[in-house]
Amino acid sequence: MSLFDEIVDEENMHEAYRQTQKGKAKYKNDAMRFRQNETYNLKKLKESLVNGSYSFGGYEEFWVYEPKERLIHAPSYKDKIVQIAVNNVLKKVLYPKFIHDSYACIDNKGTHKCVDKIQKNLRQAKWKFGDSAYIVRVDIKKFFYTIDRNILKNIMCKKIKCSKTLKLLFEIIDSADLISERGMPLGNTLSQISANLYLNELDQYCKRVLGVKYYVRYADDITAIVRTKAEAVRLLSQMEEFLQEKLALNVNDKKSKVFPLAQGINTVGFKIHPTHKLLRDDSKKKVKRKARKIAALIGSGRMTPNKAEQMLNSWKGHADNGDSYNFIKKLLSRNEHIFMTDKGTFKIDSTKCGGEGDA
Repeated sequence: MSLFDEIVDEENMHEAYRQTQKGKAKYKNDAMRFRQNETYNLKKLKESLVNGSYSFGGYEEFWVYEPKERLIHAPSYKDKIVQIAVNNVLKKVLYPKFIHDSYACIDNKGTHKCVDKIQKNLRQAKWKFGDSAYIVRVDIKKFFYTIDRNILKNIMCKKIKCSKTLKLLFEIIDSADLISERGMPLGNTLSQISANLYLNELDQYCKRVLGVKYYVRYADDITAIVRTKAEAVRLLSQMEEFLQEKLALNVNDKKSKVFPLAQGINTVGFKIHPTHKLLRDDSKKKVKRKARKIAALIGSGRMTPNKAEQMLNSWKGHADNGDSYNFIKKLLSRNEHIFMTDKGTFKIDSTKCGGEGDA
């Protein structure tokens, strides 16, 4: 069975459809229309892929504001099914080609495992190199918006040999021409795995050519540790040169720097040191602001206690990966409408919610 046959396999198409039915997206008009005759619609979608009549349906544009303001371009519902079907197969081919220490948008990895690995690297590097060790931090300027799509397609040709799969991939990639000359749409399912494939070129260069042992990447945020400041300066220069010459990318000069290991590193949601992990200041400010507003929002009926508890406990799931005990204790002392259960979860006392407060 070819790679393309795996993509259009009936079970894979049904699985992709099931994945689109999770969350609020299933209540959108195009999703509900598709669901009214899902068996027929899936069959027709598969046929269009097989006979080559499939065409991309365009993008819906909207803004999101968390964790930062970004413009999202989301594909139509049928295109989302196709992209998930492609992604489900493609990741089985591409994941084994990635380095172990790439953590963004890869199954069974994520931010917290990335933080743990960075801390492990800090500990090992401190033991091996001593106080002279230096950290290299690299952040790529407007990464998703500046990916060169021709370079991306050339990389895909090196990894994927199925011509039908490449044709479909190129149609999805070229759909971004509707938006801009460069970059990948943030709303595309395939943008994440494409981004990982793109920067895998840098990963392989650093690990295989330069021999950097303590190296971790989360999306376009890269942390490496070397023996001395001179090595760190040289490595940063080599990475910057590779990014510019091979991938047509530029580093963010404000965020890309070298500094002593003793300072720790502020990245992927935490201030990471060899011995401990602290919440970043922006994370603490956001939850303090939300906690203050909850009482007024519940009191005025604009938020339910259950919704507030979900929000707070979601944040706590993140905070529990660091040394957050003292901060959480202070947060509770300043917000009498929030308390902690014996199981360690946040609960809301709705009897203490009311008024306009800080909302």
